[in-house]
Amino acid sequence: MTEAEAMTKVAKTNADSRGVADGFDYDYMVIGSGFGGSVSAHRLTQKGYSVAVMEAGKRWTAENLPTSNWKIWRWLWRPLLGLRGFFNVRWFRHVMILQGNAVGGGSITYANTLLVPKESVWREGSWAGLQDWEAEMPRHYSTARKMLGVTENRILGPADLALKDVAEEWGCGDTFYRTQVGVFFGDEGAEPGARYDDPYFDGEGPDRNSCIGCGGCMVGCRHNAKNSLDKNYLYFAEKQGAEVFAETKVVDVRPLNDDGSDGYEITTVSSTRFLRRNRRRWKVKSVVFAASSLGTQELLFKMRDRGRLPHISPQLGKRVRTNAESLIGVRRPGDPQMDKGIAIGSGVYLDEHTHIEATRYSRGSDAMGLLVTAMTRGHSSWTRIPVWLGTIVKLILTRPREGLQMLLPFGLARQTIIFLCMQTLDGYIDMVYRRQWWWPFRKQLQSHGQRIPAYIPEASAFAQFAAEKLGGMAGSLLPEVLFNIPATAHCMGGASMGRNRDEGVIDYRNQVFGYRNMYICDGSMLGANLGVNPSLTITALTEHAMSYIPNKAEQADGQVSASRAAA
Repeated sequence: MTEAEAMTKVAKTNADSRGVADGFDYDYMVIGSGFGGSVSAHRLTQKGYSVAVMEAGKRWTAENLPTSNWKIWRWLWRPLLGLRGFFNVRWFRHVMILQGNAVGGGSITYANTLLVPKESVWREGSWAGLQDWEAEMPRHYSTARKMLGVTENRILGPADLALKDVAEEWGCGDTFYRTQVGVFFGDEGAEPGARYDDPYFDGEGPDRNSCIGCGGCMVGCRHNAKNSLDKNYLYFAEKQGAEVFAETKVVDVRPLNDDGSDGYEITTVSSTRFLRRNRRRWKVKSVVFAASSLGTQELLFKMRDRGRLPHISPQLGKRVRTNAESLIGVRRPGDPQMDKGIAIGSGVYLDEHTHIEATRYSRGSDAMGLLVTAMTRGHSSWTRIPVWLGTIVKLILTRPREGLQMLLPFGLARQTIIFLCMQTLDGYIDMVYRRQWWWPFRKQLQSHGQRIPAYIPEASAFAQFAAEKLGGMAGSLLPEVLFNIPATAHCMGGASMGRNRDEGVIDYRNQVFGYRNMYICDGSMLGANLGVNPSLTITALTEHAMSYIPNKAEQADGQVSASRAAA
């Protein structure tokens, strides 16, 4: 039986079992619609439960996505400032975190890359020994890959070919690979952009168009080729009866008794209105936190601080990881068409711990260039700033025309290979919830602990080498130079797994210690640095968690049997 036939059969079988007990609005409320939230919604509706999905972001389609990230008001998410896009940047003392806010979560703006990490990650971190992960996870990765339409990248653009050439001269050319991505490429040899009936779910899913290699994945795919969650997991969740409430923020979660076994009262407000906020209260039997690593941590901190969820583990906010990540790159003068291809088309391994991917934006989407400057190597103290200034002056004096061109953001996408560097070496910060000295009116999420290195020697040396070979300028982000703060799109941990509440926030089935019918299924559950993009692992681990939840009909039969036995 195919996946589509199984989904259809289960949906029909459970059609009459979606009623909710008196006084409850839904069986499950899922907070967030990213990889964890969409998987949860799909599998729960498939099992016969009624599900509501609360998403703070907007719903986007191929027709209403921005044509460029210079349309800041349609790209960035800052509702207080009138910016209602799908890309959020959050600044902390130790790190700058990039994340998505939309129906479909980060899948709307992520780079499609869906990689399985090395098996060694399961023997590290807080989840080590909780299960035989190396035996358990392959089947869930297989399911996740099938649902997300993972395939090998077929389009190698100039940036990918340049990475391959530089890697060969560096001595790691044998590690070059095409990325595994959630993109529909169509039939071999067919015209790019052609329309196809659903190619993944036997006609039960939406129609698709083949990729044209425009590089616009991270500004939202306007060509219907990206396998974002609204075309698979979330699509089927809604088809099976889940209700998605866009532009809706959860502000309160209160158990109806001490451990939540009687259900929860949840309060929501509009995330985009500030006068008439449409405050509503809902009663649900169970809740799944899937609001991203930062979103889930922040909401749980608030609820514990207010006494709503006092049993949340003291491990909340501990061991927040960033994939030991750094964003660097090489900008070349002229028009080398570095924007052609998919967002991340290839990668190499500099050594067993250091992984680099060739990344790009679409032509004209140069807004990130406002954060890019010349690279300053090897300086983590205040001396990096005068060294940086000296580098800029030298560049302007020796190569005035090219220097000025490369320091301005315009043309960045077509001229730049962005190197996304990730490491498996363990390192983390903690998050705390307290008042800022300069804004004592309310508590906020703040980073705490040892600094994460903004400078990765191996990656910076590779970028400098690539710049020399390609006749360009090595660059890094301004926050790294001015404040020694790295950037990451892969915030992980903070509510990770453990054996008990003294070691973690959730158990190996993603159930929150101290509460019944409460789960966490997003990046906050991850217990180690993956060294690769985490989306596929979040998907697979959520599949693993949902596999332990029985069908609603089976659960009801079990409760009836237990009641009769007690009588």
